[in-house]
Amino acid sequence: MALLSYSLPSILLIVATSLHATNAVEYVVSNTVPNTEGGAIFRDKLGQDYARQTMASASEFIWQTLRQPNEADRKPIARVTLVVENFEGIAYTINSSEIHVSANSYIRNIKGDIKTDFNGVLYHEMTHVWQWDGKRQGHAPNVTEGVADFVRLRANYAPPTWPPRGSGQFWHEGYAVTAYFLDYCEGLKNGFVADLNMKMKDGYNDSFFMELLGKPVDQLWSEYKARYGN
Repeated sequence: MALLSYSLPSILLIVATSLHATNAVEYVVSNTVPNTEGGAIFRDKLGQDYARQTMASASEFIWQTLRQPNEADRKPIARVTLVVENFEGIAYTINSSEIHVSANSYIRNIKGDIKTDFNGVLYHEMTHVWQWDGKRQGHAPNVTEGVADFVRLRANYAPPTWPPRGSGQFWHEGYAVTAYFLDYCEGLKNGFVADLNMKMKDGYNDSFFMELLGKPVDQLWSEYKARYGN
């Protein structure tokens, strides 16, 4: 039997390779409408390789933001699929790991930098892949949309069409309104959104805000509104 000898750098390389394999996720991109105007724009200005790279970068950013560094901390998803097709709307995520992006009503109509806009939408949808949904209890559906836009905000992909901070009538309106409110709460406690997401693994209750920040969510919302004058 041969004796194997490894230097420290070699051992570290083996360990790093093992960790990479453990955390590996397969990203699959399918452009089902390449001969349409929107599908051709995706093919020529974005492309499957770019989309896969962005999906991988988004996952890494989301895991860092939601503090999910290990597989045990997040959903057991081995493959995420992106489908470019024609439908009315922008994008949606189903079955936890399947993202659909509209070629005809979204990609074809992007104004400004196409990659920046596309990245923002993809970071939002990739957040839906990895976040916990609170079993869709109470305000959980709109909170998850707020968390997804919070990630988009933190990745510097918030579009100029978003309303200003302090907008909205209710903290649970979802999307940008809730994202800005969550960003305010994050400023009160670093890691708040990650803690909130973790609590949503087994369900959802508005009392999570009290548990994490020591104040009822309605009081936090009032203070947030007062701060931004809206």
